[in-house]
Amino acid sequence: MTTSVRPQDGGFRHELYPYVGDDEFLSGALDFIGEAQEAREGVIISVPADREALLRAELPDAKSVTFLDAATPGRNPGRLLAVWHDEIARQSAEGRPLRGIGESAWRQAQSASEAAELRYHEWLLNLAFAQSTAWSLLCPYDTADDDPESLRALARCHPLVRRNGIALPSEDYDRQAPYSFEELTAPCGPLDELTYKRGGLTAVREKITTCATETDLPEARLDELLLAATEIASNSIRHGGGHGTLRTWTQDSTFICEFRDAGHIDNPLAGRTRPPNGQYGGRGLWLAHQLCDLVEIRSAPGTGTTIRLHMRLTAP
Repeated sequence: MTTSVRPQDGGFRHELYPYVGDDEFLSGALDFIGEAQEAREGVIISVPADREALLRAELPDAKSVTFLDAATPGRNPGRLLAVWHDEIARQSAEGRPLRGIGESAWRQAQSASEAAELRYHEWLLNLAFAQSTAWSLLCPYDTADDDPESLRALARCHPLVRRNGIALPSEDYDRQAPYSFEELTAPCGPLDELTYKRGGLTAVREKITTCATETDLPEARLDELLLAATEIASNSIRHGGGHGTLRTWTQDSTFICEFRDAGHIDNPLAGRTRPPNGQYGGRGLWLAHQLCDLVEIRSAPGTGTTIRLHMRLTAP
């Protein structure tokens, strides 16, 4: 599947920084921060805890640097855009130019699905900030023990690649090309399936409760999943032809609910940006991202929409 909405160039500079090991990480990040300080720009940093510790040791008194807790939004990449939007809006209100350093939790990705959604998040940054005020984001990526195709896939999400302190256009990035999704992984193990339509939300909740209880999904997590699932099933009925199909299964210590319908979601940012206060409707996908550990969406005209909600059986 591809999405037809393409990121546009604007005031946003999005740089991939491939590196190997702690020394190269520090060298590239500190050079980027030094450029910002010379230009009197603020710096926002959101990196894994070990990388944050390295930078804090080198920047003990850097008042122009703000560290965001990378663990706060959780592991779901669908929550990350809102975190950047909120912090950029807060600091932009103070009237100073900004730079950011954002390293996704690549090493903590527990599945191919998580890694794929992290890559999609990187591509969506170009779209989300295409019309924003001028700012730059450096995305470090540790290439140690990684395969070249993974780096190329990530380079396709970044207009610029920084090497030796210089950012050059990425040969793999094409702003005119739509995003190409990885295929959804095939379900593993026995499936439970239910067709639902108007008036069938109770049956959807009952089916999920029965199947999830058999997997020992904690009760609090089940309550969150039921809320998200009700929103997605309601969207199927309202926008997806009046009916849909629910499938559930367990895979890699994760309980998965898959919803299929005939609708089409034409906004790639749906569910990833915070709905404005007072908005009626349009909150289902946002809630799903906030409540679930991972949300996968595949949607195209003529083929319909598939949404998968992931809930890990062990504590996040």
